[in-house]
Amino acid sequence: MNIGQAAEASGVSAKMIRYYEEIGLIAPPARTGNNYRVYGGDQVHVLRFIKRARSLGFSLEETEVLLKLWQDKSRSSAAVKDIATTHINDLERRIAEMQGMVKTLKNLAHCCGGDHRPDCPILDDLAGDTAASGNHDTHDHHA
Repeated sequence: MNIGQAAEASGVSAKMIRYYEEIGLIAPPARTGNNYRVYGGDQVHVLRFIKRARSLGFSLEETEVLLKLWQDKSRSSAAVKDIATTHINDLERRIAEMQGMVKTLKNLAHCCGGDHRPDCPILDDLAGDTAASGNHDTHDHHA
């Protein structure tokens, strides 16, 4: 199948397939006499694997390691679990950071009148005005 058909079968865009080839994540496919890429079922399966790993938030580097482990039938599942566990910890850390952002923004939005007046605790906070965040010191952050 050609790159368009492989893209449709795998759910990975032709542009991304070319990119994965360029960075060496996937092996270059065979080519026809006219230099068109030719993909088989195995390459489509690899592309689906990559798409799934990326949809779970694995980085390209992690995806490459996971792909190599998947292709190595003598692998240890412990290596795969280590990667997944590290990724879970990273996701949980990022979720906690985002929950903190949501809490802060909700508080700032609650404090903002949202009316015709120009004063805005959201903008004050972004500008580093500590008085807006409840820390009433006398330092001038605009000097």
